[in-house]
Amino acid sequence: MTRPGRITAEGWGWRYAGRRAPAVHDVSFTIEPGERVLLLGASGAGKSTLLAGMAGLLGGADEGDETGALRIDGERPEAHRGRVGLVLQDPDAGLVLSKVGDDVAFGCENLGVRAEEIPARVAEALDAVGLDVPLDRPTKALSGGQKQRLALAGVLAMRPGVVLLDEPTANLDPDGVRDVRDAVERAVRAAGATLVVIEHRTAVWADLMDRVIVVGAGGGLLADGTPAEVFDRHGVELAAAGVWVPGRPVEVPELAPAPPDAAAAVAASGLALSRDGRTVVRAGLDLVVPRGAATVVTGPNGAGKSTLALTLAGLLPEAAGEVLAAPELAGRSGRRPSRWTSRELLTRIGTVFQEPEHQFLASTVRDELAIGPRSRRVDPAATARIVDELLERLHLAPLAAANPFTLSGGQKRRLSVATVLADAPPVIVLDEPTFGQDRRGWIELVRLLQSEIAGGTTVVAVTHDEDVRRHLGGHRIELDAPVGVGS
Repeated sequence: MTRPGRITAEGWGWRYAGRRAPAVHDVSFTIEPGERVLLLGASGAGKSTLLAGMAGLLGGADEGDETGALRIDGERPEAHRGRVGLVLQDPDAGLVLSKVGDDVAFGCENLGVRAEEIPARVAEALDAVGLDVPLDRPTKALSGGQKQRLALAGVLAMRPGVVLLDEPTANLDPDGVRDVRDAVERAVRAAGATLVVIEHRTAVWADLMDRVIVVGAGGGLLADGTPAEVFDRHGVELAAAGVWVPGRPVEVPELAPAPPDAAAAVAASGLALSRDGRTVVRAGLDLVVPRGAATVVTGPNGAGKSTLALTLAGLLPEAAGEVLAAPELAGRSGRRPSRWTSRELLTRIGTVFQEPEHQFLASTVRDELAIGPRSRRVDPAATARIVDELLERLHLAPLAAANPFTLSGGQKRRLSVATVLADAPPVIVLDEPTFGQDRRGWIELVRLLQSEIAGGTTVVAVTHDEDVRRHLGGHRIELDAPVGVGS
């Protein structure tokens, strides 16, 4: 059994190469062996960078500038990589091999675990996180939530002395959140491992933690203490800084639901879904997306929610049946979005992907937001006004010159939503629009979507966030338990 590690930071900071401001600055703390810590802070405060530093993954002087000291048991983290297990914020970034069983076994093999022990560890880890799929299931066929479970299983199978988790439940359905939280609790209790978790779902994790450390966006720590001390004494201050404080509601109005007789912006009949054109995920779907209102797509991981969203958006062809847009949205080839050209889609249905990086094209945040208006030949002055408003509303103005790929997870999500809003299409399809958001970012995104709906925009949102459904007044499409290969 790997021994738990002590993590110390003494005035530690990190500035990425090419960025003027440090991602983290002047952070000091000591995490004792076996201690369980919830690491909080506003989006962009540097939490993920701090976790990467603990894992020894930040690289040398050519990748950035380090200040102060960050140590595990008195040594640089790079010396303890075999003892540290890290689950990244982006589950795709943690996938290594093409089959589920091989991917879970990869870490064990690299640590030199005896070959005869590995199958039992793999089975135990997959069972712990509730990922019930064949070992030969292609990792690329998993949904986002299933990939998160897979990444955690790979870490648990290694039985590390330090477990670092970056948003481990962000894309999970409610049952999955409980499964993963319970799996982490069992694993760290059995191993006595040191645990550090970044998570916006503070209420889910607070009772498991010995301590809460809050990183300040301007450097240093905003708070450090037991969960009760931090949330009771600093709740108002932390909520204002963007931290989700358990039991503190958001002050956002709830929209009224769409009227039952609302006209359809998009409708499907006899619809069958397939991600790869061969395997049918779901069949026999009849549904209506009301015009000028929100439709929320919910259901467990692997149920086909993302595949449905991409099909409604015209980015995947129907495996059977058809999707039809309202007559006023028809393109040259008719009302089926899957037959429209890319330019016709751009001006009719905008899509925010589950993985924000999949839609970034420009080298700066400002240029990314300007792509849509420029492609529609909006004049430069109007384009600048659109971009400036979105930068301010979504708290991205200080990052206007930054490369989109260098943003935090929450910042990338806000940018991906903003790029679609900049195009002003009449229908917007969003996959997990509030993923990775701090309290301030969540409120601003929901308010922005509410204002779009009030202006007549039709919104389709795939989400596990019940608060999103409630505040958007959403018509709900509920997909039941997974069938076949979902996503």
